[in-house]
Amino acid sequence: MNSKDKYKVIGLMSGTSLDGVDIACCTLKLWNGRWVYNIDVAHTVSYSKSWIKKLSTAHELDGISLALLDKEYGKYLGVLTQAFIIKNKLRGVDFIASHGHTIFHQPEKNLTYQLGSGYELHAANGLPVIFDFRSLDVALGGQGAPLVPMGDKLLFQEYDGCLNLGGIANISFDIKTKRQAFDICFVNMGLNYLASQLGMGFDKNGANANKGEVNANLLAALEKCQLKFKDSRPSLSYEIFSSTIKPILDKSKISVEDKLATFVESIGNEILKALPKGSNRLSILVTGGGALNSFLMYRMMELIEEKGDLIIPEPDVINYKEALIFSFLGVLRVRGEVNCLKSVTGAKSDSSGGMAIGFKNVL
Repeated sequence: MNSKDKYKVIGLMSGTSLDGVDIACCTLKLWNGRWVYNIDVAHTVSYSKSWIKKLSTAHELDGISLALLDKEYGKYLGVLTQAFIIKNKLRGVDFIASHGHTIFHQPEKNLTYQLGSGYELHAANGLPVIFDFRSLDVALGGQGAPLVPMGDKLLFQEYDGCLNLGGIANISFDIKTKRQAFDICFVNMGLNYLASQLGMGFDKNGANANKGEVNANLLAALEKCQLKFKDSRPSLSYEIFSSTIKPILDKSKISVEDKLATFVESIGNEILKALPKGSNRLSILVTGGGALNSFLMYRMMELIEEKGDLIIPEPDVINYKEALIFSFLGVLRVRGEVNCLKSVTGAKSDSSGGMAIGFKNVL
């Protein structure tokens, strides 16, 4: 167990939308009994077409090929991190906390797999590494997700809830001091899939969605599909998107712009339903790539106007909140403190997850 009260950590995050690797050097300090943070410097390294192809097709590989890709990607993360350290003249970094890139996430089969060997990452730059944050929770019967709520609870206490709009939307909030959190619906995973049909990586500012009209039949089909998620609150994944949402979008014969407009409407409706019940007006911190989609945010603000306010923070928090929080989860792991909540994942106990490599004291 580590008794330090200040840490400098590099957090690495790769999301399901495959935009790239978020790298953030963060300072985390325990001050007057509360954790405070600063994102010292951060950057996103966009994936090359080669890496997008490798990561998007990794689930199709045989065992040996996947093991080799795991090593290759871990080394890639290590090289990126070392370049980041040199470029920004960073000194005194305690360790790296790496989420990796999710390839399989099927907790009902006791399986979660994030690509990116921590051993290769450590070997590439010599810094200690914490990785594989999800596996222990899955072994304890949990969903292995979401993990971010622990950071929400301790780093963003001033908000009633935290909403992240990435490939998937998830929310966390306290009910009677107990943290609740769950995945809500697909966001950029669906929007980017539709934008790709227009030859774009994403629909900037929702410009094409804004041109479209909401289609009642598609909206109803999406809502019916969402009811399945609401009943069991599964940890959403690319596999679920491919088997449920994607066929609905493909089957619809309306224009791509109308599909985008309808998908935006569906996102807003599902998030409205997911907000905690009560008479008090809510303050909800919104982060992730979706917070930069002005049409999506405009429509969501209209839909939840009577429930509360969506608060968009400074760009570094929007873009790098997950990298920040995985840095923090690494700190909790180093200290031997809980970083994964059973109230969130459904596991049989709270846990302190993450594999540690390269530390002088065995964790």
